[in-house]
Amino acid sequence: MHPPARRRYIRATDAPVRAAPSERSTLVNFWDFVSFFFWTFVFIAYLMILFSIIGDLFRDHKLNGWWKAVWVIFLVFLPFLTALVYLIARGRGMAERQRAAAEAAQADANSYIRSVAATPSSPADDIAKAKALLDSGTITQPEFDALKAKALSGSPAAAAPTA
Repeated sequence: MHPPARRRYIRATDAPVRAAPSERSTLVNFWDFVSFFFWTFVFIAYLMILFSIIGDLFRDHKLNGWWKAVWVIFLVFLPFLTALVYLIARGRGMAERQRAAAEAAQADANSYIRSVAATPSSPADDIAKAKALLDSGTITQPEFDALKAKALSGSPAAAAPTA
């Protein structure tokens, strides 16, 4: 007969012993990392598609408001399937509406740039305009003289007319 085994008690002050990480756990951590970034990419791509679809829905003036509501309800309850169906069914019109909006924005920007970058008038033109205002009685003689001095000096900070 053997003597009873002695129980070993661990003191609370003993530090826990950790095993060195194995190669398997390192690979699992790596693939968890890759998986996290993949699903983050998929989620962000889905959000971009979702906002693109919602923007297109409200940009389309030909679609009835009830159909817009139906699309939004389906986007809430069946998001991936609805987004896929929307892109297949309305993708061409979506691209056309996006192109039209981009062209309109470009035309507005070009118009604004042309209006702001117009060639400045010459001092003779400024004096002629001021003389027309003086002749019509819109401005007084001292105001005309101040505008004439400003035009001849070529400085926008020259004396301004006072009322």
